[in-house]
Amino acid sequence: MTLSVRSDTARSVHPPSVGLLAQFAVLTLLAATVELGPAGWFAGIAFGVGTWVLLTQAFSRPEARGWGPADTVTLARATLIGGVTALVADSFFAAPPIPVLVTIAAVALMLDAVDGQVARRTGTTSVVGARFDMEADAALVLVLSVFVALAVGWWVVLLGLPRYLFAGAARSQPWLRRPLPVRMSRKVVAATQGTVLLVAAAGVLPAPLMTAGLALLLLLLAWSFGRDIGWLWRLRHRPMPNLAPAL
Repeated sequence: MTLSVRSDTARSVHPPSVGLLAQFAVLTLLAATVELGPAGWFAGIAFGVGTWVLLTQAFSRPEARGWGPADTVTLARATLIGGVTALVADSFFAAPPIPVLVTIAAVALMLDAVDGQVARRTGTTSVVGARFDMEADAALVLVLSVFVALAVGWWVVLLGLPRYLFAGAARSQPWLRRPLPVRMSRKVVAATQGTVLLVAAAGVLPAPLMTAGLALLLLLLAWSFGRDIGWLWRLRHRPMPNLAPAL
């Protein structure tokens, strides 16, 4: 029998609210160290409040299993991503502190390998937690793609849009909501997506090589999403299983 481990502290506090306070702390620290501007404050606060709203709604649903230790790790990642979002927003108006931005983004990427392991080892895996993890990944990729686009070209934003375009299309096309089969290639492409964008953000490669790597990544994403959409299209007339709750 698998035991579900849940934090007793989570019963007396509201984790999304703690995350929102942590987001303010991160923004305050950035303001004190790299002089975060008004655009950064606005973007960081908007990200934190949006995360608070979505998590409060998702974890209050009857089908949610409650807050687990892995969700705390993902919330820490989301807080760091909020900091990256603030720095990227500021970069539209001032020279960005690239070492700070890249370091925070790198820690957020590394923590992506932690929350899943924590969930499995503590027996606290959940559909809502997995969705939270996925949306955190998508947010970081989108923010990094915007930052890299400032130097390379706005076509790079296409690297951060597929997840959101797919989710938007699924709202009007129910056949796109069918659960996809687990594929290692999809995980590899997703991991490569964050890594390539992080390296591009750091600016450590020659411009031609960086552009070629980003273009190749775009082709890999098109192939991965195209294959999944094709698989869903072939099954569009079959009965739909119970749909997972969304954030």
